Amino acid sequence: MSSLSPDIAIRAPKVLLHDHLDGGLRTETVIELAEEFGYEGLPTHDPSDLATWFNRGAKRNDLVLYLETFAHTVGVMQHRDALERVAYECGIDLASDGVVYAEVRYAPELNVEAGLSLDEVVAATIDGFQRAEQETGIVIKVILCAMRTAAHSLDIAHLAVKWRDAGVVGFDIAGAEAGHPPSRHLDAFQYVMRENFHSTIHAGEAFGLPSIWEALQYCGAARLGHGVRIVDDITKTDDGWELGRLAEFVRDRRIPLELCPTSNVNTGVCADIASHPIGLLRDLRFRVTVNTDNRLMSNTSMSHEFVQLSQAFGTDLADMQWLTINAMKSAFTDFPERLRIINNIIKPGYANLVAEQSGGST
Repeated sequence: MSSLSPDIAIRAPKVLLHDHLDGGLRTETVIELAEEFGYEGLPTHDPSDLATWFNRGAKRNDLVLYLETFAHTVGVMQHRDALERVAYECGIDLASDGVVYAEVRYAPELNVEAGLSLDEVVAATIDGFQRAEQETGIVIKVILCAMRTAAHSLDIAHLAVKWRDAGVVGFDIAGAEAGHPPSRHLDAFQYVMRENFHSTIHAGEAFGLPSIWEALQYCGAARLGHGVRIVDDITKTDDGWELGRLAEFVRDRRIPLELCPTSNVNTGVCADIASHPIGLLRDLRFRVTVNTDNRLMSNTSMSHEFVQLSQAFGTDLADMQWLTINAMKSAFTDFPERLRIINNIIKPGYANLVAEQSGGST
């Protein structure tokens, strides 16, 4: 199959498992919400300059510095109308980029500074997502994050389970990784497991193998948020590659890696896309998925991620379909819906694009 053009990458059906709501706002919306609700912290009110500021702030090769930029997006997401608008626009933007299924995550505990309750925060975002679903046909589910640097994780786990029948499909912890291991939130993850619910854990992004090991073996994570540092357990040998015990476990158990190439470059995991471990991990048959993480901060989209992978690794439509089905298989929505989207949307969508390319080349 042919390599990916931006047009083909947009039109191809895509599945997104790791996208932060507060990392994907439109800059115009940030400015308008700041003006509407009296937030005075923005460095500029020019949309183009603000977009540049967010992206420049993210490119500092350090996760903690990268996270500092979120003060402004979270700052304008403290009221019901703002949250619903941001969620709605998130759904519209993803659908316009060809995403057919998305799991969008955020930390409700960060959105209560103006007096909203946790339940009101969740209700507002779900209303926004549902409005986008009705207009575009995209399917959007929610993952609720607790901040690993705080002590509200059990409350957020209860909140996630409470809203499970309204579109919340998982629980996560997010924030600065080093010094804040997953096991500090063990009571929350054990509650999630007892409730037959799903968890994905930010692990193996800025910190290495111990974080991944705890996420899996103490906290029962079904997926790894990033997980890119699993390469630290893979060694080059004369005969190829040797996997350590943890890497072998992750590969053999088909534990999905929510890889976010551009974001990983921004936070210093690797120097550029071409040196990102996604190429090696895909070759070694790990359950690799492609994600955006924070579309505003990293100035990216799902289609942009795939175009970059095509330029760096020769990723073509066949690879893109494989990665997309990987992601849909790994989604937290129910099995019948996963099958429906794979068989009725993803496979026909790629078949049409392949047929179109074949017809155009004859």
